Amino acid sequence: MQGWSEVWPTRARILLATFWAGSLWTVGYLVAPTLFATLSDRVLTGTIAASLFRAQAWVSVCCALFLVAMLPRRKEQANLPGNKALLGLIIAMLVCAVVIHFGLQPFMASLREAAGSSGVMNSDQRAQFGILHGISSVIYLIESVLALFLVLKIR
Repeated sequence: MQGWSEVWPTRARILLATFWAGSLWTVGYLVAPTLFATLSDRVLTGTIAASLFRAQAWVSVCCALFLVAMLPRRKEQANLPGNKALLGLIIAMLVCAVVIHFGLQPFMASLREAAGSSGVMNSDQRAQFGILHGISSVIYLIESVLALFLVLKIR
């Protein structure tokens, strides 16, 4: 029987991966759609959703860094195919979050700001915003699917 000191790193990794995946799924597929279905002010709703996705991006960055730090370090364990696959999943998810948050979101925010109080969907930038939003949504979906694999593979 393993002692607590031997199983806590595994359990901590599982908990952190599950938290990361759950937060992605909750924000992206429950909270944001519920906001848009419930609130009538689309500009306010978009601002709230953008804020939630910004927070989610930082959750992703922190979870990725902690999970990488928690992966086995001993050479014989670190080189196992399963650990290399986990590292690949974590890095791929981190890249998705970074591309969305630091690559696409600043452009989307500038379009929202330029549109002013009338909202980006009532402006000349509507098509450009829609393209950026679509790309961001696809990358978020990829990150969400990778999260499923991370939860299934982590140990």
